[in-house]
Amino acid sequence: MSSGPGAASAPAPDPHDSPPTSDAPAARPARKSSMFSSLTVRNYRLFFMGQVVSNIGTWMQRIAQDWLVLSLTGSSAAVGITTALQFLPMLLFGLYGGVLVDRLRKRPTLLVTQSSMALTAIALAVLTLTGHVQVWHVYVAAFAVGLATVVDNPARQSFVSELVGPGQLQNAVSLNSANFQSARLVGPAVAGILITGVGTGYAFLFNGLSFIAPLTGLLLMRARELHVVERAPRGKGQLREGVRYVTGRPELIWPIVLVGFVGTFAFNFPVYLSAFADDVFHAGAGAYSMFNTLMAVGSVAGALLAARRGTARLRLLIVAAMAFGALEILAATTPTLWTFALLMVPLGLFGMTVNVTTNTSIQMSTDPAMRGRVMALYMMIFLGGSPVGAPIVGWITDTYGARVGLAAGGAVAALAAAVIGLILARVGNLRLSVGWHGGHPRVRFVPREQQEALAPAA
Repeated sequence: MSSGPGAASAPAPDPHDSPPTSDAPAARPARKSSMFSSLTVRNYRLFFMGQVVSNIGTWMQRIAQDWLVLSLTGSSAAVGITTALQFLPMLLFGLYGGVLVDRLRKRPTLLVTQSSMALTAIALAVLTLTGHVQVWHVYVAAFAVGLATVVDNPARQSFVSELVGPGQLQNAVSLNSANFQSARLVGPAVAGILITGVGTGYAFLFNGLSFIAPLTGLLLMRARELHVVERAPRGKGQLREGVRYVTGRPELIWPIVLVGFVGTFAFNFPVYLSAFADDVFHAGAGAYSMFNTLMAVGSVAGALLAARRGTARLRLLIVAAMAFGALEILAATTPTLWTFALLMVPLGLFGMTVNVTTNTSIQMSTDPAMRGRVMALYMMIFLGGSPVGAPIVGWITDTYGARVGLAAGGAVAALAAAVIGLILARVGNLRLSVGWHGGHPRVRFVPREQQEALAPAA
C-alpha cells in the first residue's frame, strides 16, 4: 500500500463519473482481474477464511435477534429500536473510532474488538437458554455490539489494504462483500432451523463460538508480509482534519451522502422483511429466513461481478441506487409471497452493487494515512443512519402497513440517487446526452465541451 497522498491505488476520476480534483492521481488499475486473485495472498486468505465462519454466525444472530424481539414484544417498532441501538454508537462515536484506528495497529485492535463481540453473543446465549432473557437484555447486547463496531468496522475496512496492497484492493474489497453475503445464504437457513427446532439461544451461542475462527486467523498472520502504513501521530484537530478532507472532495462526500439516505431509509430490512413475513403473508420465521437467503443470492452475484471490475465508477453507483429504490417500490406492491420472494434476488444484487462500489471508490480515492477516518465517516453515515431511520420506518410500518413502509424507503433511495447524480454532473461540468447507438437509445452524461462541439453536426 502506498504511504502518501495520491496513492497509486486511487483511480483517476472518470470525466463521466465525478469531477476531477487537482491532486487526483493519474494511474488507473486494469479494468478486469481474476475473480479470486487476492486469495493468493496468505494473510488475506487467513483473514477471508476466518470471516467465512464468523459471518455465518453474525447472520444467524441477526435473524435470531430480530425474531426474538418480535416474539417478546409483537412490535415491528421494537425490532427497529433494537437495530437503532446497535447502530447508535456508530452515529455518536464513529468519527472518534476512525481517529483511533488511524493511530493504532490494526491487527491487535481487531483481536480486542472481535473478542468483545464474542463475549456479548455468549452472554446473550446464556440468558436465552436459561429462560431469563427479556427485551432489555437484547437492547443492551445490541448496544454493546455497536460500541465494539465503532472501532471494529473501520479497522477491518482499512486492514484489508494492509493485507493485499493497492494492486489487489478492489478485488479484496469485493471478495469481502461476497464472503459476507455468501454467509447470508447459510446463516439465515441454519438460524431458521434452530429457531423452529431448539430456540434462538443456540443461534447466539454459535455466533459467540464462531469468533474463534477470525481470532485464530489474526494470530497466524505473518506481520512481515503486511503492507505497513505509517500510523497517524496523536495530536489535536485530527477529527476535524478528517471531515475537511472528505468535504473538500466531491468524489468522496457525495457518495457518502447518497449511502446515508439509502442506509437510513432503504436498508432497514430487519424491519421490512420481518413485517412482511409476519403481518403481510403470515408465514412466520421460515419465510423471514427465506427472504434473507434469496436476497443473499443476489448480493453474492453482485459482489462477484464487482470483483471482476477493475474500477469503481460513480456512474454505476447512481444507476444502481436508482434501480434499488425502484425495486423496493415494486416489491411493496407484489400480491403474493413468492413474487415478493423472487424480487429479493435483484434487490440483493443492486443493493450490493451500491455497497461495494461506494466502499471501493472511497478506499481507492483516499490517502492511506486518512483511510481510518474516512472509512469511519463512511460507516458512520451508512450504518449510523439506522438509529434515525429504523424507528421511523418501524413506526410507519406499524401505523400504515409494511407495504407503505417499504415503498417509502425505496422512494427516498431513488430520489436521492437522481438528485446526487445531477449534482455530480453539474460539479463535473457534464450535460445529459440523449441519442442512438447501434439502433438503441442511449442516455449518458458527457463533458459540456464535447456536446457543444458535436451540436453543429447534429
